[in-house]
Amino acid sequence: MALRKILTVEEPGLHKVSRPVTKFDKKLHELLDDMAQTLVDANGVGLAAPQVGILRRVVIIDTGEELVELINPEIVETSGEQDGMEGCLSVPGEYWLVKRPNYAKARAQDRHGEWFELEGEGLIARCICHECDHLDGHIYTEIAYRKLTDEEIEAMHSGLEEA
Repeated sequence: MALRKILTVEEPGLHKVSRPVTKFDKKLHELLDDMAQTLVDANGVGLAAPQVGILRRVVIIDTGEELVELINPEIVETSGEQDGMEGCLSVPGEYWLVKRPNYAKARAQDRHGEWFELEGEGLIARCICHECDHLDGHIYTEIAYRKLTDEEIEAMHSGLEEA
């Protein structure tokens, strides 16, 4: 396993549509393992392959209980609405307010090509939508409606430290 460099928003590769994965081989497994290590090292919640320079439809999400690998994910159902703060490893130090579905279900393949579903509410739904957007070349700031100020971010971080 190796840490991968996380690309930032000005990198052209982040704005391109990723190609489907067709080979479930050692190379894919190495990418998944590297992405998992990179996500943990960056203290993130989700990471898409384009963020590490690979234009393939691969995502890793930390559900709080496990790291879930989604290959060729498709969002098959959403409902409700949530309005909240969002950040991105490719947009370091910035947080914006974004409206997302409160529930999302994705159908995806695992590292061996077997199909499964991941569904969730709140942060999981937000993460599914955010990471799938990366696969289509979109960054969350495109749909965000307000950037949080440094003072607001500081207040949120100090509130978390006190809790």
